[in-house]
Amino acid sequence: MTTTEPEPGRRPAPSESAWRLFRGDGDSREVTFPPAPPWRRFDPDEPSPGGSASRPRPYLIGGDEADVVNAALHLRRPLLVTGHPGTGKSSLAHAIAHELALGRVLRWPVNSRSTLQDALYQYDAVGRLREAGLRRDSRDPEPGIGQYVRLGPLGNALVPQERPRVLLIDELDKGDVDLPNDLLTVFEEGEFDIPELTRMAENHTPVYVQTDDPGSPAPVLRGRVRCREFPVVVVTSNGERDFPPAFLRRCVRLDLPEPDEHRLRAIIGAHLGPDALGDVDDLLEEFLSRRAPGELATDQILNAVFLRKGGVDLDAGSLLDAVLHQLGGAV
Repeated sequence: MTTTEPEPGRRPAPSESAWRLFRGDGDSREVTFPPAPPWRRFDPDEPSPGGSASRPRPYLIGGDEADVVNAALHLRRPLLVTGHPGTGKSSLAHAIAHELALGRVLRWPVNSRSTLQDALYQYDAVGRLREAGLRRDSRDPEPGIGQYVRLGPLGNALVPQERPRVLLIDELDKGDVDLPNDLLTVFEEGEFDIPELTRMAENHTPVYVQTDDPGSPAPVLRGRVRCREFPVVVVTSNGERDFPPAFLRRCVRLDLPEPDEHRLRAIIGAHLGPDALGDVDDLLEEFLSRRAPGELATDQILNAVFLRKGGVDLDAGSLLDAVLHQLGGAV
C-alpha cells in the first residue's frame, strides 16, 4: 500500500475524525477530543490563574510599556491600562504577578452594580442572627463575629503583609460614575474601616476575618485594615467614558498599542512554539489587512494559527471569516 505525499507548498488535509468532530448528520458517535489550545486548558488541581503553581502564560510588551509599569511599581500608584479589546490589558496583571512571584491575582470585575463596599468586605448579619438562634437552642457557644466578615478583593489586597498582592480592577469604566471617586480615599490612605468591628472595645483582641485565601483568616485590630505595602493595582478600561481628573492624577497611565507584525510573530512563537511561524505569512497578511482599530484582537490570530498548525485548511469556505470576525457592530 502506498501513500500519496502532499504537493510541495500545500498543507496536508486533516483526517475526517481529527477535524470534523461534529458532522451535522444527526448520528450519535463517541469521538476523541484533540488537545486544546494552551490558553484554553484547565486543571482543577491547580490554583486559579496567577497562582505560583499555575502554568504561566507568555506575555510580551515593548520596553517603553514595561518602563511605565515599573514607574507605577516604584511610585506605589495604581496602573491605569487602556487599549482596544484583545491588547492584553487584563493579562498584564497576571504577567506582573508571575514575573515578580507575587502569588495569585485578586480580581474585581466591575459592572454597573459594583460598589466600593463589595470590594472591601461583606458582613453576613442575617447569617449571624440565624446562627445565634440555632446556638441558643443547643446551648453551644456562638462563633465570633469574624466568621461573618469576609474581605472582598480590594480588602484582601490591603491586608498587611511583607510583599504586596496584585489586584486587577477589571473594566472600571463599566461601573457607576461615582465609583472612581469612591476609590480615592482608599488609594491615598491604603486603609479602610469595618464599622461592625470598630464599635467593639478599644482594647479588644484582634478579630480574625475571612479572606480570599482558604484557611488563612486575617487579624483585624480595632476594625481597621491598613496595608504595609501598597498593592500592585492594575485598573483596566475600554474607554467607554472618561475618569475624573482627581482619579487620573493618582494613577500612572499606560495605553497598550495594538501589536505590529513583528510583535505578532513574537506572540505566536511564545504561545505556540517557533515551529508555528513556518506557515503563517498569509494569515498575518489577512489579519493585518482586516484589522481596523478595535476590530480584531490578538487572540484571534492565535486561534487561526492553532487551527492551521493542526492541519485545518483555513482557506476553505467561511472558516477564516468565522475565526477573524470583526468585534464591532451588531451580531
